[in-house]
Amino acid sequence: MPSGVSHNRGVTSRELANSICETLEQNGHQALLVGGCVRDLLLGREPADYDVTTDATPERVTELFRESIAVGAQFGVVFVPRDGMKVEVATFRSDMGYSDGRHPDRVVYSKTAQEDVQRRDFTINGLLMRHDTGEILDFVDGQADLKAGVVRAIGEADRRFTEDKLRMMRAVRFAARFGFEIEHKTFTAIRRHAGAVRDVSAERIREELTKLLTEGAARTGFELLDKSWLLSIVLPEVAAMKGVPQPPQYHPEGDVWIHTLLMIEGLPAGTSPTLAWGVLLHDVGKPPTFRPASVTGDRIRFDHHAEVGVRMAEAICRRYRFSNEETEQIVALVANHMRFMAVDQMRTSTLKRFVRLPQFDEHMELHRLDCLSSHRNLDSYAKVQRFLAETPEEQVRPQRVLTGTDLSEMGYIPGPVFSEILGAVEDAQLEGQIRTKTEAEEFVRKSFVLQKPKA
Repeated sequence: MPSGVSHNRGVTSRELANSICETLEQNGHQALLVGGCVRDLLLGREPADYDVTTDATPERVTELFRESIAVGAQFGVVFVPRDGMKVEVATFRSDMGYSDGRHPDRVVYSKTAQEDVQRRDFTINGLLMRHDTGEILDFVDGQADLKAGVVRAIGEADRRFTEDKLRMMRAVRFAARFGFEIEHKTFTAIRRHAGAVRDVSAERIREELTKLLTEGAARTGFELLDKSWLLSIVLPEVAAMKGVPQPPQYHPEGDVWIHTLLMIEGLPAGTSPTLAWGVLLHDVGKPPTFRPASVTGDRIRFDHHAEVGVRMAEAICRRYRFSNEETEQIVALVANHMRFMAVDQMRTSTLKRFVRLPQFDEHMELHRLDCLSSHRNLDSYAKVQRFLAETPEEQVRPQRVLTGTDLSEMGYIPGPVFSEILGAVEDAQLEGQIRTKTEAEEFVRKSFVLQKPKA
């Protein structure tokens, strides 16, 4: 059991990683912090997680840490969990062949960390740190690239991207997140191998795109995706936005692509994935519905683009295997983004139903970004904000005053008409016309003729 860790409080990820290193060293092994955690510490950022690399075999790691989980033991990787956290412990190794474009065909354990880092992806992720002294071991010139703001593949870029094709998208994400440039040879290798990203699983591509959208540098990331030729492969529907003009009276900022870039630029780090994807895809139906002024006779139009966008967004979500819940919310954001234009004409009942949409705050934020990235008119946004602030929750979601059982007791015959009657009752409630069961019954008798039973 690792020593030096108090169990009277929750340990931090760093403390857990340090403890693992100490236990390994006490038992005669080398152990170092490695990868993204070292990079982030040198950049003055709080690492999301910590990884340890060691000359101890996976079997030895599981022997020393009884609670460990051998999730990738065949590749030399073991997780050590504690207090809801986990640290990845990887054995020094060299990878031999990557037939599936992700996992090594076999691994050969190494004796030195210097040999181990040669298999890693980028120099800024190939740095090592002694857990106790903070001394940096740099065998790939990663510190120089960190200072210069460069994402550079370790060794031959072609080989690194052939080994794991998702690394091309990771290069883009790291460059965007840190405001770095992708080194020239690394960038040209991405372009050369861009088509191979099709071999990567849908789930892994989805996760990279989601991180790209939610780490606070989405515009830079998507511009890099485009320049590296990856965008047209992973999201051709978004690439199709480029060069599609919009009516300048509503969109002085430019084409659909520029408008979408401006919107995702407004997504802060930590944005919910569904909002981020909803923003990215809200106008995905515009390219296929584009009609120029020469055809319409007045101005550029995108008739029914929200409805077309719904079908396209749903197809994208299915392609990338989003959960049903995530798909439903992303599609709802696309479906409803144009409804804010009509809030001035909405009946009170319609507006109340509109603001009752699940996660309505995401609809509001998408609309706000939509306005700020085009005509900058926030009148509808402000009206809905005022309505939400001034309208009590019980008026937005009033308790039902009449049920199907009540209608049966009033003499109405069960059937499709019940939905119509109950919907009308709820409308009257939302409009403030009725408040009690007695008023509801009176409203129904006046509005709906009592059917006669069939003989």
